[in-house]
Amino acid sequence: MAFLEVQNIFKSFGKTEVLKGIDFTMEKGEVLVIIGSSGSGKTTLLRCLNFLETPDCGSITVNGEPLYVSGEQPYSDKEKREKRLHFGLVFQQFNLFPQYTVLKNVSLAPELREFKGKKLSRAEKKKVQSEIDFNSRSLLAAVGLAEKADFYPCQLSGGQQQRVAIARALALNPDILCFDEPTSALDPELTGEVLRVIRGLKSSDRTMIVVTHEMDFARGVADKVIFMADGVIEEYGTPDEVFGAPKSSKTQAFLKAIGD
Repeated sequence: MAFLEVQNIFKSFGKTEVLKGIDFTMEKGEVLVIIGSSGSGKTTLLRCLNFLETPDCGSITVNGEPLYVSGEQPYSDKEKREKRLHFGLVFQQFNLFPQYTVLKNVSLAPELREFKGKKLSRAEKKKVQSEIDFNSRSLLAAVGLAEKADFYPCQLSGGQQQRVAIARALALNPDILCFDEPTSALDPELTGEVLRVIRGLKSSDRTMIVVTHEMDFARGVADKVIFMADGVIEEYGTPDEVFGAPKSSKTQAFLKAIGD
């Protein structure tokens, strides 16, 4: 059984069918890169995996645990939050909380998980908070921002903010880390620092799904590549197969249009 199994995912918004039967699998530690033109369904797929949208039908299984199976009763908000913990998502626009420091942005989700609804003594709270802060600072160090822990998002460059967003997504140690065009809001000179962090995560065997328009990066980091068009997977294979010898005419046209 694959680590991630996605089967027959459909999603419509009103009369607009955005995903039309998405099927793929991933093994633990793999990096899957998804490419395609705007409007092909890439972001909607990530949002379905992260339970920010609910698929109309299909199934999603992580490490043998069924997270979504069509026909089940609608999930409560609590159930969605629990299922969402299997995935971390880094957005295009950072989505940091401007009123919180960098450290608080990273530590907030673990704090909510550890403290909400629990009765802990003062000593227990102090111990847990110390552990959360230590882990959060370690994550910031891992993305090269240890010295920015007490800064606020407005004091950071776009590339630094996106690296904080990556640390935040890692804070709950998700099974699969997802990136939705993580460099699209950055100036070209800031793109490299974010891509270096993602490459570093690959070297630590982190399972990742990356939606990107950075084709050179995709070639270098991906174990498998999906090309999506019009809500379907048009091509799926290794970087050499998809970039070097694409079979689909749509893939060929896309790569030619972007000059790959």
